[in-house]
Amino acid sequence: MPNRNAVGTDVPKEAPDRPAPAGTRRPGLTLAVIATCYLMVGIDSTIVNIALPKIQAALDFSPVGLSWVINAYLLAFGGLLLLGGRAGDIFGRRRVLVIGTVLFTAASLLGGLANAPWLLILARALQGVGAAMAAPGTLALIASNFEEGTPRNRALSIYSATAATGTSIGLILGGILTSWVSWRWVQFVNVPIGVAVAVLAPMCIRETARQNGRFDFLGTITGTAGVGLLVYAFIRVPAEGWSDSLTVTCFVAAVVLLIGFVLVERRVSHPMVPLALFRDRTRTAAYLNMLMFTATILSLFYFLSQFIQNVLEFSPIRAGLAFLPMTLGMFAVARVVPKLLPKYGAKRFMVVGALLMTVTAVWLSRISASDSYAVGVLGPMLLFGVGAGCCLMPTNVTVLSGVQPQLAGAASGVLQTMMQLGGALGLSILVTVYGTASDDAAKHPQAGTAVEEAHRALTHGVQSAFTASIAFVGCALVIATLLIRTPKPAAKPA
Repeated sequence: MPNRNAVGTDVPKEAPDRPAPAGTRRPGLTLAVIATCYLMVGIDSTIVNIALPKIQAALDFSPVGLSWVINAYLLAFGGLLLLGGRAGDIFGRRRVLVIGTVLFTAASLLGGLANAPWLLILARALQGVGAAMAAPGTLALIASNFEEGTPRNRALSIYSATAATGTSIGLILGGILTSWVSWRWVQFVNVPIGVAVAVLAPMCIRETARQNGRFDFLGTITGTAGVGLLVYAFIRVPAEGWSDSLTVTCFVAAVVLLIGFVLVERRVSHPMVPLALFRDRTRTAAYLNMLMFTATILSLFYFLSQFIQNVLEFSPIRAGLAFLPMTLGMFAVARVVPKLLPKYGAKRFMVVGALLMTVTAVWLSRISASDSYAVGVLGPMLLFGVGAGCCLMPTNVTVLSGVQPQLAGAASGVLQTMMQLGGALGLSILVTVYGTASDDAAKHPQAGTAVEEAHRALTHGVQSAFTASIAFVGCALVIATLLIRTPKPAAKPA
């Protein structure tokens, strides 16, 4: 019989018994540094969004070039995550996290000083490289610095809430800095934070043991190129469509490379992604659920931002603050879940969370252009925040449960890759649905002013996108219900 851990998931057969890591001497500071590092990386995926109009005017970006201020970061980040996770396993996760943070901070300074479009795009790509080095180590370092059970669950709850709310915090902070100071400060703000993380990390985070291994060069090439092409193809879909020849070529090449990657990983002695991670059904299901969750979460931010700014006509600052209820909901749940997780298990929280997120998607699919913020947006935001809070921390715990210390970086890298792919997948599909529905509504105007017709068309597109998003959270609900294992009750002693 497989061993069971405290959160209700099976310990994979490949994970031998081992003593839990000794607790860190300064757990509060350790967790603050790790969470801040990942929050900085997460914020950067959205903090630039609200500043894009100012950036375009200041640096004379073309519309196509402006999209690469976002895409350059996403492409480098998503494509190099697996490599970053493996580098941490071999060279030490704290060391790689610090190097990645330093690179990210230097690139942020370069981006804030940029006086030409190409220089800002280069800085954003370098930020993505730094983020890909720093992000996988955050989750793995929690596993190595906090004992499995209550201490790790508490740390993961705060980490998960911080990671999940990074997107909304980025929108709020981006609106404030752009409106009150300058668009350049959406880059400069990372500099003092990055310096603090790089200085404090060696003082309070215990380094992991370096493994005796070598890089899997063929696996690195096929895996990195495959994931990079897949992210790039998803990035192209909203603008170019699914039938674009280059997009189709990228998808085909990505599939071929990833199949080759799996074949290589089965044969080499030191794989970049050990396939043993996927032998456990529960962990594999958790990876799939993270893909579905992030496809829904990032899409919700995107489409509600469109509705709040273009239909409700909120200013950038008000639009950012409008997401605060969702953030507060996530943090409130993060205070409760660690206490209840050992008693009820990860599966129940994942099922409840997926169910609440599904209800939210159904609710938002009926949003109306005549709805106020209080009527049409506030309720779904609160419900979604609670649902996401129930899902994310148990999913992180499930992925790390029973993982051998030498595989923690790879396990974290795969999880981060699933998050990036999920966001790209969700946006590529739902933006296509949104655009088709909006165009169709615009072709069939009703009696109303031009502004009313524009609001009606946009709202129809948002409704259709949220209707389609039900499929993502619905899949997560099915996966959590059918594939996540539940521990059997322990036999009572005679």
